[in-house]
Amino acid sequence: MKRRRPKRLGFYHFRFSFLAVFLLFGGCGIISMLGKPTSHEMKIPAEYKLAEEPGRKILILVEQPGYLNAQTNVRYYLTESLQDNLVEKVGLASENLIGYDKLAEFRSGKTGFSLLSPAEAGRALGADVVLFVTIESYELSEIVESGYYSGAMSAWAVLFDTAGGGKIWPKDAVSKGVRVGFDMEEAGREAAVERLTAVCAYCITRYFYDCPKNKFKIAEDRSDISWENWGK
Repeated sequence: MKRRRPKRLGFYHFRFSFLAVFLLFGGCGIISMLGKPTSHEMKIPAEYKLAEEPGRKILILVEQPGYLNAQTNVRYYLTESLQDNLVEKVGLASENLIGYDKLAEFRSGKTGFSLLSPAEAGRALGADVVLFVTIESYELSEIVESGYYSGAMSAWAVLFDTAGGGKIWPKDAVSKGVRVGFDMEEAGREAAVERLTAVCAYCITRYFYDCPKNKFKIAEDRSDISWENWGK
């Protein structure tokens, strides 16, 4: 007759006790860790949620001063990039954006267009909101006949309501300043222009939606903002 081995109650009791203590003292920390958003999940709140009223018509009005001597229609490239970002990042419907061609036609056919305020130009084209962007500086240089380009650009952005004509963004400043640049673009001049205007557009439109914190700051951004302290 085989003798039964005694049950290892001591071992199981120890393991159960250890688990209970671990859950008691460590469980809250685990739950806290699980509940805390990661850097990929944290978002910087929008300064102005442009997509909250989806039916509004929006005009993008970019001013390219003659003194820039850009030798390129930077106004066109920046407008297109802003439209792309407003659709892809902010979530606006493309049909609610007044196209560049319509604006260009109105600009060329309107005597004294330069005398119109952004709100007046917006009302004439049926817009409810005008994103007015002024290019302040623009530099694009080839690096010693290499086909590579370096570039820098700064701009000021304001949102106007066409009904009252007043500024609706930024709230606590006259306008929002953005400065971008890069040291080398290998794909040629046109690619450099597109890159420069694309990053400028991104740095403007990131304020119109809850932007993921890890994507708020990009390599080409030289705006000197203390973004790393936001959302903490």
